[in-house]
Amino acid sequence: MIYATREGMTDETSHLSEFDQVLECISQSALNEDLISQHVRGLFSRSLTHFGSSIYLANHSLGRVLDQTESDVVEGLSYWYRDAENAWEYWIAEINDFRQGIASLIQAPGYDCIIPKTSAGQGLRAILNCYDKPIRVVSSADEFNSIDHILKIYAQKGRIELERASPALNREYTIEDFSAALDKGADLLVVSMVMFTTGQLLEYLPSLIESAHCQGTKVVVDLYHATGVVPLNVTAMQTDFAIGGCYKYLHGGPGACWLYLNPEHLDGSLQTLDTGWFSQSEPFSFNRPEMPDTAAGGNGFLESTPAILPVYQARAGLAFTLATGVERIRHYSLHQQQYLEQRLRDNLIPFLGKCGTRGAFVAMPHQCAGELAMQLETEGIICDAREGLLRFGPDLLNSKAELSTAVEKLAFIWAD
Repeated sequence: MIYATREGMTDETSHLSEFDQVLECISQSALNEDLISQHVRGLFSRSLTHFGSSIYLANHSLGRVLDQTESDVVEGLSYWYRDAENAWEYWIAEINDFRQGIASLIQAPGYDCIIPKTSAGQGLRAILNCYDKPIRVVSSADEFNSIDHILKIYAQKGRIELERASPALNREYTIEDFSAALDKGADLLVVSMVMFTTGQLLEYLPSLIESAHCQGTKVVVDLYHATGVVPLNVTAMQTDFAIGGCYKYLHGGPGACWLYLNPEHLDGSLQTLDTGWFSQSEPFSFNRPEMPDTAAGGNGFLESTPAILPVYQARAGLAFTLATGVERIRHYSLHQQQYLEQRLRDNLIPFLGKCGTRGAFVAMPHQCAGELAMQLETEGIICDAREGLLRFGPDLLNSKAELSTAVEKLAFIWAD
C-alpha cells in the first residue's frame, strides 16, 4: 500500500518519495534520540518552527502535524480541480486505503470491518441506533465528553437506561467496579481502553470483555486514547465494536474517525438507522428499489456522502505510525514516562499510576491544575489540565532535556 502522493506512481515499486524514504529508514533503524533528531524531527519541521523554543507536551490533544500532510490534502483537492466528474474514483480508493490502514493498525481482519466516521461519537450513535427498543447501557464515569454526553442524551430521551460505574479508590478503576454494574444485567458496555482523564490503561480489558459476553452483554471499546501509542489487537480482544480517530496520537487532526465492527456482526443481522446512499450495494447506479438495498458486510454501515479531505489529512500520520511501529512507539513512550516519573519523584510531585499501567501521558493531581497549566504556558511549557489533573504527554519529538526543563519549571510553581 502506498500512502505518499500517488501522482506519477504506477505500482508499489514506483520511486519512493522523500517522505517514504525517511519512513523506510525509520522502520529499519533503532529508535533513539539520535535517530529522531536526524530523521523524525525533519518530518515535523513546520510544527517545530511554529512552537519555537516552547516545549510541547500536549500531544495527546491535537498533536503536531507532519509537513507531508499539506501535500496530501492538496492532492485530494487536485482531483476536484482537474477531473471533477471522475474524482470519486480517486476518493473512494483513498477511503479504502484509510480503512485498510486503520485495520492494520488495530489488527482487524480487514478493511471491511472499518467504517469511516467523522467522529467517534458518530460511531457510538451508529451502534446505539441498531436497537429497536430501549436498552440498558453501562459505562465508566470517565468516558470522554462526547461519549458521556451522547449516552446522557439517549438516557434523557428514554432510548437507554444508563449506569455509570465509578472507581472505588484513588480514581483507578478495577474490574470489580464494572462487574458490579454488569451483574445487574446490561445490553451494552461502553468503556475506554485508556481513560482520557487519568491516563489509566485497563490492562484487564480482555477479561472484562469476556465477562460481559458471558452475561450476554455486547461491548464498545473507545480506543481513541490508545490507538497509535498502545499496541492493539481487536481480533484477540474479541470486542464487538470499537471507536477511535486520528485526532490525537496519529497526527491526523479532526474528522478522520472510524467504527470497528467484529466480523460476526457483518452478516446482515445488525442494521443501524445511521445509513445513506453509500450503504447501498451499488450506490453510483442510483437505483431506488421499493425495499432498501443494503450492501453486504461493512459497507452496509456506510452513510450518506462521506467527508473526503479528512482521509487525506490523516494519511501521513497513519503512514508514519505504521512505518515506525506501535510496539516501538510504546517502548519509547514507556522509556520517556520512566524518566519523567523519576524527575517528578526527585521534585516531590505526586502523579497517578505507574509506568506500564497508563497510556502515553502522566497525570498529576492538583486542585489548581488549570491555573498551573496557564502558568507553565507563560514559561514556554505547553500542557493541559482536566478535572483537577495536570497532564504531561511527551511524544517522540520530546528529548530528555525538555522533560527535565518542564519538571523543573513545574516544581518551581507547584507549591505556590
